[in-house]
Amino acid sequence: MGTIKQGILGGFSGKVGTVIGSSWKGISYMRGRAQNVKNPRTERQMEQRSKFALTLDFLKPITPFVRTGFKAYASKQTAFNAAMSYIVKNAISGTYPNYAINFTNVLVSRGALETAKEPSAEVSAGSFIIKTRTETNGSGQPTDLMMPLIFNANKGEAVFSTAGAARSVGQTTLATPADWAGDTVEVFLGMISEDGTLVANSVYVGQFNAQ
Repeated sequence: MGTIKQGILGGFSGKVGTVIGSSWKGISYMRGRAQNVKNPRTERQMEQRSKFALTLDFLKPITPFVRTGFKAYASKQTAFNAAMSYIVKNAISGTYPNYAINFTNVLVSRGALETAKEPSAEVSAGSFIIKTRTETNGSGQPTDLMMPLIFNANKGEAVFSTAGAARSVGQTTLATPADWAGDTVEVFLGMISEDGTLVANSVYVGQFNAQ
């Protein structure tokens, strides 16, 4: 129960409904009573948490890459959070609790630069050669750098580069760990301008078996 001080127009101390009255250095103030926060774990909440957990497992090993790949969206949120938001909204398939990442819809980089054209990959023992057409017909330049990324979902690991060979070269090489041999991996290719200011939407190259 609250106690009124200095008459009906004065401050009060104690609790009155959902309001708590108090004073500090002679100044009376009121604040809302803290509400009990419950975690009902509704189905909707569980679905969203499952999607976030799945996306987090994918993004953790490629965090340095997405910091570059999503930097254009890092003004009101971090690049990492921008990447997570995009994937949760656009690249999760299935129904709860059997969600999976649809890698064909994943972007590991996002921006206005001209994308890689008709990317492909050749697999050899311990490495991938990732290729793109060299001509440009938009915002791209021959000096743009290739940004290849290879993700191993089975091991939760990735190899990548944010400064590969130039677009004009048409191909760049990534080495893969020896213990990846026989594993299924997902390959992506992004582009970044030579000065690092512009980034392209990544392109899903495909699923391959590492050698």
